[in-house]
Amino acid sequence: MTSTEFYELPGSQPLSEAYAQQSDQRLGELFHSGHPSSEEAWRNRAQYLDRSVSKRASSVEIAGVLRAYNSRYGMTSEVAANIDALGDGALVVVGGQQAGLWTGPLLVIHKAVSVISAAKHASSVLGRAVVPVFWIAGEDHDWDEANHVMAVTDQGLRKLSIARPEGPRTSVSRTPVSAETWEAAIEELAATLPGSEFKEALLDKLRSISASSSTLSESFAYLIMTLFGSEGLVLMDADDKQLRALEAPMFCRILNEQEPLGDTYSNASAKLTELGYRAQATYTPGCANLFLFRPENDEFGLKDERVLLYKREDGSGFTDRKGESSWSREQLLGLAETKPEQLSNNVLTRPIMQDYVLPVLAAVLGPGEIAYWAQLGGAFRHFGMEMPILAPRMSFTLVEGTIAKHMLKYELTFDDVVARFEEKKQAWLTAQDRYDIAAKFGHARDQFEQLYTPLVALAAEVQAGLEKLGQTNMSKIIEQISYLESKTADAFRKSHEASLRHWERIGLAIWPAGKPQERALNMTAYWNRYGLDWLKRLQELPYDPNGGHRVIYL
Repeated sequence: MTSTEFYELPGSQPLSEAYAQQSDQRLGELFHSGHPSSEEAWRNRAQYLDRSVSKRASSVEIAGVLRAYNSRYGMTSEVAANIDALGDGALVVVGGQQAGLWTGPLLVIHKAVSVISAAKHASSVLGRAVVPVFWIAGEDHDWDEANHVMAVTDQGLRKLSIARPEGPRTSVSRTPVSAETWEAAIEELAATLPGSEFKEALLDKLRSISASSSTLSESFAYLIMTLFGSEGLVLMDADDKQLRALEAPMFCRILNEQEPLGDTYSNASAKLTELGYRAQATYTPGCANLFLFRPENDEFGLKDERVLLYKREDGSGFTDRKGESSWSREQLLGLAETKPEQLSNNVLTRPIMQDYVLPVLAAVLGPGEIAYWAQLGGAFRHFGMEMPILAPRMSFTLVEGTIAKHMLKYELTFDDVVARFEEKKQAWLTAQDRYDIAAKFGHARDQFEQLYTPLVALAAEVQAGLEKLGQTNMSKIIEQISYLESKTADAFRKSHEASLRHWERIGLAIWPAGKPQERALNMTAYWNRYGLDWLKRLQELPYDPNGGHRVIYL
């Protein structure tokens, strides 16, 4: 039996919190389509999408691209049916994330659950098919963000990672991972996971996936299909060459309409400042907000190195950040039409492209994403689009049975662990000290100083040069008292070592490294302990249009 409680996590994005809770009505002018808690908003957005079919890429062609892509990763019958529905005019709820090692932090799982849940909710409201889509941001090149997971061990948190191979700084979807690298990573994971009835099956699945995966993005796609294929979650990779071909017309528009597009970003940043919020995504004047994968014949860089484009000051075209290479607008437009896979979006243009290729009812977003989408309203309207509904991602903290028992033993609430854990731990430890170690050693130091200070003064009176010697002598004795106190305290803590391990385990499981569980831990720990039952429990929870955080006691 799973119990659940709601908890408001401490937030760092005032704008996102205000949007989710609908506490600042002024934000309505930044987000066009209303809040997901409104059934009318869902209906209005659906009607808009039905009217604006001609402004988007062909649903039939998109369905063909998605069918080809998903079939590479063990496409389920549920996914195939949803792709068929999309080709027939179904709308979508979409969310995405960079591909990460073994799906990356738990928040990726939470986003997939949220996308599926929001799509079911929308389908119920509208009485028509709504397809959940997961957009893999395989075009991103931040390898150090994607290449690792954190695992809880007896020694604390341990980072498991795979090194980037030699070669150009290109997208995650174009960065090869060797069979030897996969094997070493899985063996390291095996060494950190405790024994369980599910361990060998989990490791076998990861080995099987790795044997078929030449990149992190491929491994990610296989795993997401394994976890959510039965729910019909359709996958797409932003760096898929076939998808890029359908994106070509929008790439051409972005390249041709740089100046007015840049004005929309500048105006949005100014508006946010006026409303008292900070712009989440920095807009740099002159930045094209597009990346280029360097062509093979580029004399200044490695083939496929991903570089951000900037407009040349003289208006003659575009250059890279260092000004080493340059391309005319006509050259880039030629690439957009003939080799669109050489172009790539950044955070300020990807949402526009997403809305061009998909009939997006709602985008499921985390707090940081909602904050930077607040800067995109003008850009959407510039291209004759309306921003989709922004659905705050749901989030969860999983509390295992042993952790819950430890919390009960030490009278800790979830809020205690999040907000005052070290304070509570120290208070508990102090309460166990029947010797009153700190007070007695402190009293001894005070008494010694009171007795010894007059002696130092007496020595100085006899001979002035003895004062410094006396002060040094007194400091050394006080230092020795403190040293003995430290040793005594260590011995006392050692006598409570088992309990302190419980405390450490609570902190690592719920609030590791001082941040939410979902941002640090990986799903393999829970798959190893519970199989996939824990995931089913998350999927059974009702949709929360405000996002919200639930504490799940397993």
